[in-house]
Amino acid sequence: MLLAARDDFGADPGSAVHSFCHAVPGRWYQMGVILAATDSLNWLSRITGKGPGELLGGLGALDVPGKVRFAPYLSGERTPHNDSRVRGGFTGLDIADGPEDLARAVIEGVSFALRDCQQALMATGTALDQCLAIGGGTRSRYWVELLATVLDQPLDLPAKGEFGAALGAARLAICGVTGADPDAVMTRPEIGETVLPRADLIPAHDDAYAAWRALYPSLKVLK
Repeated sequence: MLLAARDDFGADPGSAVHSFCHAVPGRWYQMGVILAATDSLNWLSRITGKGPGELLGGLGALDVPGKVRFAPYLSGERTPHNDSRVRGGFTGLDIADGPEDLARAVIEGVSFALRDCQQALMATGTALDQCLAIGGGTRSRYWVELLATVLDQPLDLPAKGEFGAALGAARLAICGVTGADPDAVMTRPEIGETVLPRADLIPAHDDAYAAWRALYPSLKVLK
């Protein structure tokens, strides 16, 4: 998902952008949500018998997008389609394609779906000037570089990003129990590294994203 804090309400039912009251008074947060992100890679791992690390480990350095496309709608989709019935699929498969080609298509498809979320959030006036990347997908350098390039957005990796959710919950608890000022408690975490977009590969990924967006209308009529 893409999550953004705001000082005002910014939902958009038309593109399934959620907006909720923040636990911190006077603030809101938005979400652009896809329903199968790392789960898409876990699914591929399960049916190929190869671990996620093994599937992604052979991809080498980030390059132009592959020819195989993947729509990650394995459980339907939320942002921006709000469609519980649509299902995913591969296109462009060749008899020579193997597990690594499918893995590349999967993480490209998930990254393009997150770009859909980015566009939906920005359409509500949200500015995504800084982004923190946390979660299982950040273990793959390839995927982080891919996502930064697809979004054309530098991604900050917290030094201890694996504790991100737990740290946030603990800080909220501190404020709730002690009455501490949230601005004093909820400081920006230490950044271990900032991954920049690959400027030389942005045009190719822009073109691939435009082609990928044609998948949903085709799959929608098949549901």
